[in-house]
Amino acid sequence: MTTPPALLIAGHGTRDDAGAEAFRAFVRELGRRRPDLPVAGGFIELSPPPLGEAVAELVRRGVRRFAAVPLMLVSAGHAKGDIPAALAREKERHPGLTYTYGRPLGPHPSLLRVLERRLAEAVDPSWDPAEVTVLLVGRGSTDPDANAEVFKAARLLWEGRGYAGVETAFVSLAAPDVPSGLERCARLGARRIVVLPYFLFTGILPDRVRTQTEEWAAAHPDTVVRSADVIGPEPELLDLVLERYEEAVRGDLRMNCDSCVYRIALPGFEDKVGLPQQPHFHPDDDGHHHGHGHGHAHSHSHAH
Repeated sequence: MTTPPALLIAGHGTRDDAGAEAFRAFVRELGRRRPDLPVAGGFIELSPPPLGEAVAELVRRGVRRFAAVPLMLVSAGHAKGDIPAALAREKERHPGLTYTYGRPLGPHPSLLRVLERRLAEAVDPSWDPAEVTVLLVGRGSTDPDANAEVFKAARLLWEGRGYAGVETAFVSLAAPDVPSGLERCARLGARRIVVLPYFLFTGILPDRVRTQTEEWAAAHPDTVVRSADVIGPEPELLDLVLERYEEAVRGDLRMNCDSCVYRIALPGFEDKVGLPQQPHFHPDDDGHHHGHGHGHAHSHSHAH
């Protein structure tokens, strides 16, 4: 019987200890769900363990093949460039190692169901959804394609669920910011707003979303504003990661490159086309074979 490839989970990283531990606990739970698979997870930046350490752990366990899944909602710079570059570096560090790379989680229907639950938990049961406006708040990116994916998630969340509307905002790097998003909801006539963070786990940025929401609400007492929780380590998220793993193993990736700034000259981003990608330097990665990878640029490409 052929041994299936191992599963490597690639995370963004956070300075929030609780958020980093939520990721590590999620990886452990994946391992319990699939005892037939070696499972490991690491971060691109900010949190231990670094991705390189996770790969080294798999190698120590005798792994020669793995499928990597980015634990990210949208395909931004980390998923498009940093992780592929880091994986290419690990292949140099560990001769004979092979891997396939999965796609980010995206606005999958199962995650939309979790978001709907988070909304239900935040509102008064007596409220009519037609009187509730949702503000979906994403991380924010310098990549327009990534920001557009958050708008897509907002539209899919609005379709068929009967809310007055689902607006979109970002907590960093992109407009509109959270106060501007709330102001837009109010100008559209909203009297009941639920701010829904489009984040997997707790962390500094989701905390910032809640703080900015509370500050805006205090200054606008005539508008009822509630904050919903992050997605969290729900069964649907575990199932989806394993689905992305199976896709990667089968080679069924279906990644959308139509509006990727590394392939298409979008207005204001023309200089990014064909830009070489390098792995992030993670302070906990000792570069035990080839330094920190700064000397090795890797051209951006999506696996198809």
